[in-house]
Amino acid sequence: MSDSKPPASKDSTLQLSVDDEIATGKTIHYSAERIIGNGSFGVVFQATVEESGEIVAIKKVLQDKRFKNRELQIMRQLHHVNIVQLKHCFYCNGEKPDELYLNLVLEYIPDTVYGVARQLQKAKQYMPVVLIHVVKLCDFGSAKVLQKNEPNVSYICSRYYRAPELIFGATDYTTAIDIWSLGCVCAELLLGQPLFPGESGVDQLVEIIKVLGTPQREEIEAMNPNYTEFQFPQIKAHSWSKIFRSRTPPEAINLLSKMLVYDPKRRVKPLEAAAHPFFDELRQEDLKLPNDVPPPALFNFTLQELSQVDVSTREILVPVHERNSTNWPVLEDGTWPDAAAQGTS
Repeated sequence: MSDSKPPASKDSTLQLSVDDEIATGKTIHYSAERIIGNGSFGVVFQATVEESGEIVAIKKVLQDKRFKNRELQIMRQLHHVNIVQLKHCFYCNGEKPDELYLNLVLEYIPDTVYGVARQLQKAKQYMPVVLIHVVKLCDFGSAKVLQKNEPNVSYICSRYYRAPELIFGATDYTTAIDIWSLGCVCAELLLGQPLFPGESGVDQLVEIIKVLGTPQREEIEAMNPNYTEFQFPQIKAHSWSKIFRSRTPPEAINLLSKMLVYDPKRRVKPLEAAAHPFFDELRQEDLKLPNDVPPPALFNFTLQELSQVDVSTREILVPVHERNSTNWPVLEDGTWPDAAAQGTS
């Protein structure tokens, strides 16, 4: 896409006129309403498409002309109900002659999990009719495609949610770091505050050890085989049940205990976590939310996703009443065809 000069305004960064090549050369005008996020990466605006009235989010980041933008490359490949949709992208010049900005036009999501959690804490007796619908991942600024034998940067991820192997300096980590981060987010939703509120990298490890206890030598080697310092004070692990409130569901605590494990290979896999008994209530037939309305789509797994788990896990993820009602392509042996057989990408 190419960009045209923004119209004169008090703040020209808030008005953009874009020649959209995808839309057969039509010009799209975006009028930004307010800033909804900012940081070292850049700034995010809530904007309106003037031609249609559609509300979008525009993430504006400074682009290094020497490199392709990794976030853009990744988002162009991602098409999933739980991932914010990339609608368009365009470049514009900055105030300085050599500045170039990439603008990602994204599906607008009005709430964050953090914001919803605060609402739950502040108004437990009163809930809006529809408080939460579908959770979507929206920030891939630090994402990358993992390549075998290619070292990665260990200083990644916001501190409170950093997996211990990152703190130990691992550069060959796996997607298990995301399971750890997810466990930290889920624990924070239950506690109302971060589970591991470290003030520095070292202090972050101390906070983790306070809960999980001192890692064993084999656990340290599993996190980073090249780590040679094994001098840690011996601290016993806390019981998970003592960390959370007494009314916390035991199944929720059990699920977290499978996510927050030192050894990355022993952490629960994503779809295994989705099949955990903690979510059994959501798999009941004729389920209704507390406000007596049906839940959002819960079983819209792709065949590619389902092909990654065994038959027993698939049968938990998509209960029989759902398979019968939506004509899932089940084989005679009770399994689903794999993704390749279905032509799923």
